[in-house]
Amino acid sequence: MKKILRIGKGVKVRRARVNEICELPLETMDVDVRAELIQMLIPIGLLHVKKLLEEEVRQLAGERYKRGGLPGYDRWGKQGGSVHLLDQKLPVMVPRVRDQGESKGIRLRSYERLQEPGDRDEGVLRRILHGLSCRSYEECAAAVPEAFGMSGSSVSKCYIRASARQLKKLCERRLDGYDFVVLILDGKTFGSDEMVIALGVTRDGRKIPLGFIQTGAENERVCGEMLEGLLERGLSVGSGLLCVVDGSKGLRKAIYGVLGNRVLIQRCQWHKRENVVSYLPKSMQASMRRKLQEAYQEPTYEKAREKLAKIRKELQLINQSAVSSLDEGMEETLTLHRLGLFRELGISFKTTNCIESLMALVGQRTDKVDYWRNSDQKHRWLAAALLDIEPRLRKVKGYRYLPQLRVVIQKEIERQIVKKNQMKEAA
Repeated sequence: MKKILRIGKGVKVRRARVNEICELPLETMDVDVRAELIQMLIPIGLLHVKKLLEEEVRQLAGERYKRGGLPGYDRWGKQGGSVHLLDQKLPVMVPRVRDQGESKGIRLRSYERLQEPGDRDEGVLRRILHGLSCRSYEECAAAVPEAFGMSGSSVSKCYIRASARQLKKLCERRLDGYDFVVLILDGKTFGSDEMVIALGVTRDGRKIPLGFIQTGAENERVCGEMLEGLLERGLSVGSGLLCVVDGSKGLRKAIYGVLGNRVLIQRCQWHKRENVVSYLPKSMQASMRRKLQEAYQEPTYEKAREKLAKIRKELQLINQSAVSSLDEGMEETLTLHRLGLFRELGISFKTTNCIESLMALVGQRTDKVDYWRNSDQKHRWLAAALLDIEPRLRKVKGYRYLPQLRVVIQKEIERQIVKKNQMKEAA
């Protein structure tokens, strides 16, 4: 099958593969297997539709103008019909067979099988997600020149059914079987709303979209409900988890409130840097941005902390608001430095770039929508986009160090727990 499906590039290659497929021994295959094969090979499948129908007629009524076949069955002319090849409907001439004893026509099993839509909904789902609007579908459906195409309303119904199934699949998917080391949270704008998306990174480096929630802002209550839903679906934090977030206070409070002391937070260094420089005059922003970047690029916690301290002293003479912005959550921007794995995993987790790239791919599928009718439409489109993207996501860079990250997270969490207990006893 793999050899069949790889049609190849170039005219000579395509012609050779077409000839090869036309010579396949279809007569040795079961009718369901042949029908499925035909539906997968558009437009090459049309070459064998007529042959498949004629073969069944020959088995029932024998060769044309000859005796044979089953007793009492005769050929009975032809009539117009249609078959479905993936999400396209194509006209064919269907041979007819008559039962003389019953004086009625006989249904051809192969024709009935080819009339089933098959994966029509999924085919329409893929086409719409990758840029085909319902209005232009009927014109674009002529990938095979004889295709009837589908009306805009039919396409819309197919897409609603398919995307609703994707939404249910994403929201109900169990997370027990995944060993997540990193959880990344961020929001994407959908019209006047924001969708906060959760992306998990497994111990072997795979990126798995976990779910999302619709909200007007990244507030603690809403984000907490999303995290609680992930726990109910089997998300495990007992072995420790690194949570990568931007500067949203609501997200941070929700993480600590729901996931407790089994998580460490890595604040996005890019967001912190841009927040600090936004308080400065434009003439000073470029140089301060460069200094902050150099500080965060230091491989060790001590050197990075030392450079940030120098920058803080410099900012005290310029803008006290910028100093306050730098102080707020600064230690959380250095979590990977403190764990000793910035050199190995900083490129993947020092910022929220992992989920930002995911959102860029989502945007390619959803930003074409100019008007969102309702919340259900937003949820269906986002779920369909996430599941469509998931198989294409690459492993994070430095994934071989994720088992080591798990170990140092556990040690850091235990150290913090001991420190808190000592402070309580001292108080």
